[in-house]
Amino acid sequence: MEQKTENKALTLKTLTKSNVWDVQENDIFRMWEGADKDAEVKENVRHFVDIIRSAFMIEELPGDAQLVKTKYEKQGYKVGQVRLDENQKVTWAIKKRPIMRVTDLTYENIRHISASKLIEVLDRNFGGGWDSLSQSIKDIIESGFDISTTTLPKDRLHKKGGLYEKKVDDGFEVLEVAKGSWVEAIFAKAKPEKEKLRMKFASHSEDDEDEDADVEIEDNYNKPDEDDIELEGPNDDDITEDNYSTMMDLGSGDPDEEAENMADYGEE
Repeated sequence: MEQKTENKALTLKTLTKSNVWDVQENDIFRMWEGADKDAEVKENVRHFVDIIRSAFMIEELPGDAQLVKTKYEKQGYKVGQVRLDENQKVTWAIKKRPIMRVTDLTYENIRHISASKLIEVLDRNFGGGWDSLSQSIKDIIESGFDISTTTLPKDRLHKKGGLYEKKVDDGFEVLEVAKGSWVEAIFAKAKPEKEKLRMKFASHSEDDEDEDADVEIEDNYNKPDEDDIELEGPNDDDITEDNYSTMMDLGSGDPDEEAENMADYGEE
């Protein structure tokens, strides 16, 4: 989801804790060099450094220590100089913060990763499936992605013309989580840009507020309907082709068709 065509227009003064995830290490050095004589930048150095640190790891290195520079470069850091005040340049080693685990996901970076990257992150953390995630992590993920799940016996999940096939054909990435003789399928697809609502969070300081974060919205993700009833899942020993269901017991009817209805309902 990198927006390289827009990166050229970004400057140090237009960086936010959201769009900073779109730029790379070399962009940071370029932007800082371009703002070298900007009085506003000089007066607010800490503010701009804090924005950069939200997406990059920064280490200040001794200017003449070549062995130290080489060590950081081998670890994937980019090394360069920035002027933090009129009289001094410092050597920085910077590297984009990796998004490896679900705890690395934030409201600022969730819109800057692809659905396949999200599935990769989820795959590293799963054991109990979607419901094993905390509500706060689910809210972050669902602010940028359409998510739906279904649980079926493993020999029925890939039934031709079923929910799995329809979701994949619709552009969803999918993660399968084994649960005994059943499999939970978690489908993810990036929301259209117009649906990625701009948010303002209480954790942001006044200095961090900008025009991209001026609307508070109430989070209604995963809010259950009053009529929803949680039932225990079926015992594997009691399952037959005629009585299994997905997510909850929906009564008689074709199981895959019922699973599709439930998933579509969850997306609305």
